[in-house]
Amino acid sequence: MTALLSSHDASWEDAEPTPFWLDSASRPAARPALDASASTDLLVVGGGFSGLWTALMAKERQPHRDVVLIEGGRIGSAASGRNGGFCEASLTHGAINGLERFPEEYQTLERLGRQNLDEMEQAIAAHGIECDFARVANIAAATEPYQVEFMKSLGHPGFLDRDAIRAEVNSPTYLAGISRHEGNALVNPAALAWGLADAAERLGVRIVENTPATRLRRRGHHMAVQTPGGEIRSRHVALGTNAFPSLLRRNAWSTVPVYDYVLVTEPLSAAQLESVGWENRQGMSDVANQFHYYRLTADNRILWGGYDAIYHYGRRIRAQYDQRPETFSKLAAHFFTTFPQLEGVRFTHRWGGAIDTCTRFCAFFGTAFSGQVGYALGYTGLGVGATRFGANVMLDLLDATPSERTALKLTTTRPTPFPPEPFAYAGIQLTRWALDRADRNQGKRNLWLRTLDRLGLGFDS
Repeated sequence: MTALLSSHDASWEDAEPTPFWLDSASRPAARPALDASASTDLLVVGGGFSGLWTALMAKERQPHRDVVLIEGGRIGSAASGRNGGFCEASLTHGAINGLERFPEEYQTLERLGRQNLDEMEQAIAAHGIECDFARVANIAAATEPYQVEFMKSLGHPGFLDRDAIRAEVNSPTYLAGISRHEGNALVNPAALAWGLADAAERLGVRIVENTPATRLRRRGHHMAVQTPGGEIRSRHVALGTNAFPSLLRRNAWSTVPVYDYVLVTEPLSAAQLESVGWENRQGMSDVANQFHYYRLTADNRILWGGYDAIYHYGRRIRAQYDQRPETFSKLAAHFFTTFPQLEGVRFTHRWGGAIDTCTRFCAFFGTAFSGQVGYALGYTGLGVGATRFGANVMLDLLDATPSERTALKLTTTRPTPFPPEPFAYAGIQLTRWALDRADRNQGKRNLWLRTLDRLGLGFDS
């Protein structure tokens, strides 16, 4: 991807600086903020996928349980409404990461992940949620010779040579690929979040928006969460706060927020779409360390994201970080290198958002305050499907219901924490530099990356 970064800036500079999924006439009106103190049986903090699935399934498990969900902004306005809409069965951020970290239980995790995705599809249908959910294949493309050799060494039955992959999706950059037909889906993520909220309310969940949680403490036999509108007392609290600062000090060093960026094109004409192929509408990605992910939307736009992963000193999350012109320049240049036949296409939306990254690259779980508070976080960009599994884990833990899920090493262990500043910033920047260098040097990992690998902290994607 060596195209001049400035040559295609005109293609995105007039794009709306807002997530495509959220820029919809179907977006529900904002719910009122909390304006008085309240009490409940279960308080869910966070109106993204983690919180929404937790609230919905809590009522399905115990219909008479009173459930309140509070969201600091709008439902689905953070990571859940900003991602690419890739929904995978994997609970471990892919097979390589899962096999390296949980070899003894990997087959169990694969089975539970497939079951979770199947149940997710069934729940979407049962609740009548219109979110363009579709089970499709996913193709990982090789764009460098060393990547082709690596793919061949895997012996994967879905291996595609150059002609085969270009027959699926036509790019002169493709040298080979692997097509995975099981365990993948695409979805409109904002529509899914809105649909989950509607389904939860129909079951009796009370949802308030623009109500950030500012403090968590014990009051007698109950937990108390402070908000600007009042205090909420609850027997149990489920935390689904993703990349935002945790209300639990024990989790303060466990994740860092890393910003990811996305462009979306105008709808392709019939001729433009024919030039690309893509008749089977697979999800696509490449296999570099700094990788791209991309897909077609329901109205035949191309969503194109990834590559840069930006960390800001001090774990800061700011609205102004959602726009990063230098990253949009890279993404546009890389897009037209991948699809030169689409020269002249313009982008209509550009945005960024924070991913909660942990050192093992998949979610971790736990409880606090003698089991009255549960949490799930650290999904590292693969949470659209896995958050439903995480919600079930939180409910199992809060209900003190032993299950196959709660006995797993995945759910009973924690990742190595990140160091404090300035070491976190220095380490992350050094790692980003080393990954970029590996991509430019036939995938060869330098001493720093090999050291991280030995410590179980290495990046595999």
